[in-house]
Amino acid sequence: MRTQLAALIEMALDEDSTGGDDDENEGKGPPRGPPSSAPKGPPRGPPMGMPMGMVPGMSVGGVPPQRSAGPPAVVQQENKDEDEDEDIVEEEPEDDEVEPVSNLPTDIDGMIGQAIVNTPMSEVDALRNENESLRNAVTNASGLIDEIESQPMPPIVGDGFVIPAHVVGDFVRIGRQLQRDGLCYATVGSISTLSLDQPNLIHITREGTPLGQIDERYIVSGRLGEATPFGAGDAWKVHTILLAVASLEHNGRAACAHLPAPYATAMSLEQDLFVLRPEDLAGKARFGSVVIVDSDDASEEDFLRQLSEGLQQSGCKAIVVRGGGIYAVGADFNEAWDNAAAVEHSMKISFLSRLAGIE
Repeated sequence: MRTQLAALIEMALDEDSTGGDDDENEGKGPPRGPPSSAPKGPPRGPPMGMPMGMVPGMSVGGVPPQRSAGPPAVVQQENKDEDEDEDIVEEEPEDDEVEPVSNLPTDIDGMIGQAIVNTPMSEVDALRNENESLRNAVTNASGLIDEIESQPMPPIVGDGFVIPAHVVGDFVRIGRQLQRDGLCYATVGSISTLSLDQPNLIHITREGTPLGQIDERYIVSGRLGEATPFGAGDAWKVHTILLAVASLEHNGRAACAHLPAPYATAMSLEQDLFVLRPEDLAGKARFGSVVIVDSDDASEEDFLRQLSEGLQQSGCKAIVVRGGGIYAVGADFNEAWDNAAAVEHSMKISFLSRLAGIE
């Protein structure tokens, strides 16, 4: 075996040497004589060429390079899934296709309430903020109510006269105010005023008018000394007498309101009582007494005369008909309403003090 290996090495050396001579003598003609086959000595240095069974890049005694294989199938699948997840996360939806996030809380009000509860705030500050919110709400509601109640009213065109729109608006405003104060109810009560544009012209509410719901359809007009206008009813004569007395007191201006105020009416039912006197300080400062007039045992002329005289004795502010309510007068609707409210308040105090047994 060694002999064969040595022979192969000598043959390889001879081939290398022959090849070198041939390269140098190339182009000089064919070779001359047989090649020398005698060895000139033992081989020096490592054998030339590559041993059998070796490949380029392999060192002697090393392990042949192995073909690299890919990762196991399971690992590749996991890497693929991670890549797909990364692609899904990085992908951004378009503006038109934005989908709501499912994990957002839906109870927004609860979150706000919880945030307010968790917010450090003293009890005084919380009450102050609550009061401010309530005050703003009341202010807004009051403004809205004023707008509703201050609707523009059309003027009234009559026979030879025109009732301006602002006068119609005054009827509407004072009628609602009287009903809110409890001085009238349903269709019981009436109001009237002297015209400032036409002499001796009186505007009065129709008989059976709901004072809290007046509009231009519920106002009629007539002149002093003439027949009762259609729809005015029996209240016309009483109002004309009281307006005439009040106009003398207020230089031609006058307004009158007939109101079935409950406390003043109840106090007038006492048969032995002919004058209502206030017991509270506010009432005493406003008027000394209010005369009570009977309407049952008197004729119409006597009744109207008693109304005129009793109103003058009461300081030309108000008079009470027994069982019939208050007739309050003034220079305008506001003053007549103020006088009626003052009498009713004083009679309420008197009625309650009697119930309590206070002398």
